[in-house]
Amino acid sequence: MEKYIRYFLNYLALERGLAQNTITSYALDLKQFKSFCMRRQVMAAGQIDRVLVLNYLLELKKSGRLPATVSRHMAALRVFCRFLVDEQVLGIDPMANLESPGLQKKLPGVLAQEEVEKLLAQPRVGNPAGLRDKAMLELMYATGMRVSELLALDLEQVNYERGFVRCLGKGAKERIIPVGTVARNFLTEYLRRGRAKITANKGENALFLNMRGKRLTRQGFWKIIKKYALAAGIDKTITPHTLRHSFATHLLENGADLRALQEMLGHADIATTQIYTHLTDTRLRDIYNKHHPRA
Repeated sequence: MEKYIRYFLNYLALERGLAQNTITSYALDLKQFKSFCMRRQVMAAGQIDRVLVLNYLLELKKSGRLPATVSRHMAALRVFCRFLVDEQVLGIDPMANLESPGLQKKLPGVLAQEEVEKLLAQPRVGNPAGLRDKAMLELMYATGMRVSELLALDLEQVNYERGFVRCLGKGAKERIIPVGTVARNFLTEYLRRGRAKITANKGENALFLNMRGKRLTRQGFWKIIKKYALAAGIDKTITPHTLRHSFATHLLENGADLRALQEMLGHADIATTQIYTHLTDTRLRDIYNKHHPRA
């Protein structure tokens, strides 16, 4: 189990780009879970099952832990178990459909539509890096792809004539997502005037490159979006998935079908997509309270 915890923490740092404090918190919670497993004679990650997880959570509750603390441990276990499923160490996710005790699901942060416009206006398209950034951010907001999916795109996965991108998501599941005219136009400009100038290796097939001509990393993307958010005067917390969450929320606000959104986002369960309905409900309530004379 120790080996997979180590692999998981590396994944959080390198693939998901989480802050060191968050990774340290995950490490401490999983260390406690590992100790519990050892007391139960469970030594291998592949032996983790729902009964084990439920007994662990019961022990945490009996020890007098606050609901927020138990919820934090659950969050660490949830991500760890999903990782083990993706790595084919576990066949079934033992955390599936387990709700946190007495806490509402945390809603993701999103930008208002006018904030997205400000953010997307920041890249200067007179140079290759600015063209790349503009095309990349426009494509992410146009499709709602995960950052890992966006950066994994190869040249042939974008169909410019028909206006769609072929995306390989979690569990190697492929989905087709439409791409709007604005994003397509900037992608074309990036390929014509930007990418060609920063390609070090003519055999490199990645769509988005760093300035050394290699595939752009998640950490590189994170720095880029934070830089432009600062330049746009956006003081909200920005994460690599902020544009994905904003894409989903704005589609629902403008009448999109929940099932269609589920397919575009690549969610296996529509319950995951439904969190965005809470966001739109909250926004509508804020608008009502602000503008109705008897609110």
